[in-house]
Amino acid sequence: MQVPAPSLMLDDGTVERRVRLLRPMERPAISVGDLAHTHWREADRADFVRAWEAEIAALPEFTDSKLHIVTGLLLPIWKRLPNDSMRVYRLQTDEGERIIGRLVSPAWVAQAVETDAPTLSPADTFAAVLDGRTVLQLQDGLELRRVKVMGKFRVELSGFTDGMVDRLKAIGLISEIISWKLRLFVPTGASGPTILAALMERHPLVRVADKAAA
Repeated sequence: MQVPAPSLMLDDGTVERRVRLLRPMERPAISVGDLAHTHWREADRADFVRAWEAEIAALPEFTDSKLHIVTGLLLPIWKRLPNDSMRVYRLQTDEGERIIGRLVSPAWVAQAVETDAPTLSPADTFAAVLDGRTVLQLQDGLELRRVKVMGKFRVELSGFTDGMVDRLKAIGLISEIISWKLRLFVPTGASGPTILAALMERHPLVRVADKAAA
């Protein structure tokens, strides 16, 4: 379902009109210009209802999520906690244990306990970079970060040399020519964590950095 979204002021001073596209589990906002290049099209009520109900039927009844909560005496370390969300969570487990604390990302956890090199599972690493607030720095000068291309969030690898391209594509990265420049992306689908694991095996994780600081 398409609904209006706040416009965006671009660096050159122009105003970009945007719309929000509502789906059962997503609410992406894209520019009106980018919308013309997507597969979205107008539908009558009957077609819309069928498509909406089919997408809902394909969703799993339950999903599992892993949360990282910093709990205990927080005041002495409050300034070290992320600034993007100050919300305090109050949780109770199935066993009756009560937890009060701040929600943090897997990337923040890796930085907090970092000794030499951070350790993150491929799934947590992938989730961290998809979150958008994290930059992953790999060996050989490579960096992974979330970028927005044609209204969609993607995971881009930068810092590669010409000699690395064929090897990176063999791992599973996708190459595209955008504005006459070669760019490489890790797929954001189900194969993403597996491809990221193969990439990190060849180019191990060196540092997990905050996107603003990076």
